[in-house]
Amino acid sequence: MSKSANAVRLAPMTEAPPRPCVLVVDDDPDIRTGLVEVFQRAGFEALSAGNVAGMERQLAVRRADLIVLDLMMPGEDGLSACKRLSGTGRPPIIMLSALGDDADRIVGLEIGADDYLAKPCNPRELVARARAVLRRARDAKVAPMAEAVRFAGFRLDIARRELHDPDGVVIPLSAGEFRLLRAFVEHPQRVLTREQLLDYAFDNDGDVFDRAVDVQVSRVRRKLERRGAPDIIRTIRGEGYMFDVKPSS
Repeated sequence: MSKSANAVRLAPMTEAPPRPCVLVVDDDPDIRTGLVEVFQRAGFEALSAGNVAGMERQLAVRRADLIVLDLMMPGEDGLSACKRLSGTGRPPIIMLSALGDDADRIVGLEIGADDYLAKPCNPRELVARARAVLRRARDAKVAPMAEAVRFAGFRLDIARRELHDPDGVVIPLSAGEFRLLRAFVEHPQRVLTREQLLDYAFDNDGDVFDRAVDVQVSRVRRKLERRGAPDIIRTIRGEGYMFDVKPSS
């Protein structure tokens, strides 16, 4: 038997989606190291700089999706840097400060920061805030979605948050199930990791983890089951999930 007859055809590898990149700017090396580790464990790519000059050197060679910027630093402080960076095209900014004064928070937000946290902060809250800020930035760039979307005979009414089966019967969805299904519909035929689904579908809920994503996917799958029909949501082993149909308006 020829070699070609024995050859096994391998499915093409799916390209892993890029991880969001966070640049942590803080003059305290222990805080920098700790925050970089926190973001890396949460599925982000994380860079760091010890001052504003270092931040600018990093940004000159690598685009960041988000900057976590300390308020009080030697040389140029975070408020000045934030004000200078404000404007279209710059990454969103979360400001951190050891000063819990409301006046500092208000000033930081007024000059262009997207969020503000007092130090020391809960790492899970910081990651949740980061995800929420990135999602708002992403949604601001995306064109509004159609009021209703059709796929595989189903109809998802975005405005009314209702799912209709092929016979027109309304299938009840919880708030979490609706957000998850909408995330799939908005990103069809591509692999979504659990981290991405956390970002897209679970807002800034720091208590939601990978296992909760799996449970919600299972619930949505059951509501999309039709006898003899192929799976609409596929599990991509070791990567995540794929919404395997193309929706239409």
